[in-house]
Amino acid sequence: MITLEKIRFTSTEDESGTQGGRTIIDGMNYTFEKGKFYAITGPNGSGKTTLAKLMMGIFPLTSGKLVLDGEDISGFSITERSKKGIAYSFQHPARFKGMTFRQLLTIAAGTDDENQLVEILARVGICSLGYLEKDVDAKLSGGEIKKIELATTIARNPKVAIYDEPDTGIDLWTIGPMVDLIKRECRDQGTTTIAISHNKAFLEAADQLLLIKAGEIAYDGDYSGVKPILEDLSVCEFTQTCEGEGNAGCYR
Repeated sequence: MITLEKIRFTSTEDESGTQGGRTIIDGMNYTFEKGKFYAITGPNGSGKTTLAKLMMGIFPLTSGKLVLDGEDISGFSITERSKKGIAYSFQHPARFKGMTFRQLLTIAAGTDDENQLVEILARVGICSLGYLEKDVDAKLSGGEIKKIELATTIARNPKVAIYDEPDTGIDLWTIGPMVDLIKRECRDQGTTTIAISHNKAFLEAADQLLLIKAGEIAYDGDYSGVKPILEDLSVCEFTQTCEGEGNAGCYR
């Protein structure tokens, strides 16, 4: 479980590069529960990826607290957060010239036992053992590098897995199996799973869907509740419609 307590992030520079910047995440509160699959969506520039990077420690909090299983990790580095069980999958995965998938997966899994590596391959739908000898470089397709990053994320059995637009570079026929894989790992391993995405397949599959607007949570509910908002071209101008309990979700 990971909890955001009034977290705020103000950039040190604005878009022109001058000092001053703007507030991107504005006093956000939320608890992501163990074993649930969350999708975060919203307009471009609304703060989705910034939120993910704050949770991983790529960006420092301006104020507020980040609490993992009762421990304040606000001041922890990326490495320290990784050791505590947070994993981050980038929209555009890194490539490592001169390193094979076997070497990368061995580092992620903490073992070079081939049986365990093969079991991880099977979990992400890679059937060929020869895949381990592929170089993690520019020769790989977008789909291949995504599978490799998914495997290295899953190999760690993280407490919290954050996927930033995991469908980037993936063909339409691969998205469904990818969603199924991520949701299955969430359920079977009890991982708190957060996917930043605009893709309908991820939004529909999520246990809980958050819509971010101008650095705030504008909707918290399920896909059926957010669908009319997403279909409305005036999505940036929602008005409050939260009344009572039992709603699919609230937006403002």
